[in-house]
Amino acid sequence: MTPTCSVCEVHAESTFTIEGMDCREEVALLERRFKNMPGLEDFSADVMGQRLHVKYDAARLSAATITDAVADTGMRAWLEHEAPVAGSAPAERTRRYVVWSSGAALALGLAIDWLKPGSSVSVYLFGWSIAAGLFAVGRRAWNSVKTRVLDINVLMIIAVTGAIILGQYAEAAAVIFLFAVAQALEALTLERARNAVRALMALTPADALLRDAAGERRVSVDAIAVGAVIIVRPGEKIPLDGEVVAGQSDVNQAPVTGESLPVEREAGDVVFAGTINGRGALDIRVTKLRRDTTLARIVHMVERAQAQRAPSQTLVERFARLYTPAVIVLAAATAIVPPMAFHQSWHAWFYRALVLLVVSCPCALVISTPVSIVAALAGAARKGVLIKGGAHLERMSRVRCVAFDKTGTLTRGMPAVVNTVALNGAAPAHIVGLAASVEHRSTHPIAQAILDHAVASGIAAAPADAVSALAGRGAEGQVAGDRVLIGNHRLFEERQLCSPVIHDHVTAMDAGGHTAVLVARNEQPIGIIAVADRPRHNSREAIAMLRAQGIRSIVMLTGDSYGTAKAIAAELGVDDFRAELLPEDKVAVVEELRRMHESVAMVGDGVNDAPALASADVGIAMGVAGSDAALETADVALMADELLRIPYAFRLSRATVRNIRINLAISVVLKAAFVVAAVGGVATLWMAVLADTGASVLVIANALRLLRAD
Repeated sequence: MTPTCSVCEVHAESTFTIEGMDCREEVALLERRFKNMPGLEDFSADVMGQRLHVKYDAARLSAATITDAVADTGMRAWLEHEAPVAGSAPAERTRRYVVWSSGAALALGLAIDWLKPGSSVSVYLFGWSIAAGLFAVGRRAWNSVKTRVLDINVLMIIAVTGAIILGQYAEAAAVIFLFAVAQALEALTLERARNAVRALMALTPADALLRDAAGERRVSVDAIAVGAVIIVRPGEKIPLDGEVVAGQSDVNQAPVTGESLPVEREAGDVVFAGTINGRGALDIRVTKLRRDTTLARIVHMVERAQAQRAPSQTLVERFARLYTPAVIVLAAATAIVPPMAFHQSWHAWFYRALVLLVVSCPCALVISTPVSIVAALAGAARKGVLIKGGAHLERMSRVRCVAFDKTGTLTRGMPAVVNTVALNGAAPAHIVGLAASVEHRSTHPIAQAILDHAVASGIAAAPADAVSALAGRGAEGQVAGDRVLIGNHRLFEERQLCSPVIHDHVTAMDAGGHTAVLVARNEQPIGIIAVADRPRHNSREAIAMLRAQGIRSIVMLTGDSYGTAKAIAAELGVDDFRAELLPEDKVAVVEELRRMHESVAMVGDGVNDAPALASADVGIAMGVAGSDAALETADVALMADELLRIPYAFRLSRATVRNIRINLAISVVLKAAFVVAAVGGVATLWMAVLADTGASVLVIANALRLLRAD
């Protein structure tokens, strides 16, 4: 990393796409080339995303100069928002043909040498194989030499040259061919990991059916302005975020929110770009441009997250910087010390040193962490779980306590009628019908719960007259000539309508976490309607799954009364609960839980729980699709109100950490084994190439399994 410029006249930042940056070795080339470049303040390279973020003084340095500097290293760069530089496909095809011609010449040479040992024809074929292989990898080696970087390409050329000097023509040809093939395979598997993120953006169509004064026509999505009306036919993907203005349909939101079932959408409902329309046509008023859609923000955040280094990745890269020079020094000592000190064979020990040079590349070690992180982030995003970076993913694997907000998280956040108690001979349906009549025009959540219950039960609500609201107490009105009063316990105490029986019922309801709504007709109490915020249907299942994954303590936090909290906590089976909490109290509880359990995750439903989410080791916000604030503030954002995505996120974090450890073990064990085998004279050059590049392909393939983790 270059030092920051002390005086910057015109500060600028640019992000470039880099073609050909597939390993830490290419980053080393860039670091050497950018060193002491006038006007350059700082830069960071993202190998997995093939991006380079540069901070520079625009008065002394231009984007074009940076692009030229990248070209000096043999890679190509262009600004991220610009079209890709053309011309790479023909060059790649030529390189591929040359590699396979190297392999064909090697195979033919080995066959002739087996039939007729010592034939000059086989030597010529091996020479052709070596030349073709050098053509495929020689450019990278030359660019490394120009920037005075000793990378794997240079080391491979040295190894091949040494094998030729020793008369090992067949082995030299095998080494260069296998190395070229392995590089191609490594680039191919890395590209697959990158495409997992790019595929998210491909979910949106390129054009849309626009309706305006000129009629209906297909136009590019980029040409559509906010406020325009687009038509989405049955079975089509929705191209932009918007609000339904006409039509009704079921919409599959799984590409954005991860919801397993389609949701009904009609006039007034919000829809997201990339989701799939169902059976009906929809007229949608566009609310966001393509670059600002929820899906575009998800893709941007996933890309930004994959560029952030996880703690294990930083540690591995520090180790890799020491590993390569250490093995090179060991190779030099292997070539010189035994022959000079113990009069051993120069030929044998020089060959062993060449094998050590081949195993000195730490590529498999370096990419073992980032490729696992990227695969996990992309796989999670496909399921509607947005994790903001590798650090949060690793931190989740260490969580042993999860604190849940109650309302809107463990519960539906909307009250519902759970019971009706009849008094003085009244029928329950009649009680609900009178209450619904008086509450017909109220927007209060409890009134809405009664109205919904009446509709669901098929209870007709007669028109009410002279309805008046009683602030903080209830409402009253005339229904079919009867005076109907509906309200809380306090209202009935004030009207002297309460009795010991009513008081006992209300006390029992309070103890069970229910809100009592009392109903009277003509000054005669006729019933009590119990209303409560009910748990989500899968709350208990999610809690059980978290316990199965090693979460030791699950705590519920709420601002509700102690009785309500106790009843919900008992129903859900949480380990502990805290009631009557203000937002600042939730922060204090999270801090207390951290002292008890070391690492704590907090799950809330967005902005209201932001202080507690921020104070936890991992903050998880639910149902944030379309919410800019929640998307930005949470460490983990669940696009839908789907509790079962929380156990999935913890399961994925543990699988990712386990995958990283396996990859590191594969890399370290293979490297260590071949270092020992090389010094012991057991390993050959071509075996070392297979071990080195084979390990890279193996760790990438292992990491890609996380894309399909459930």
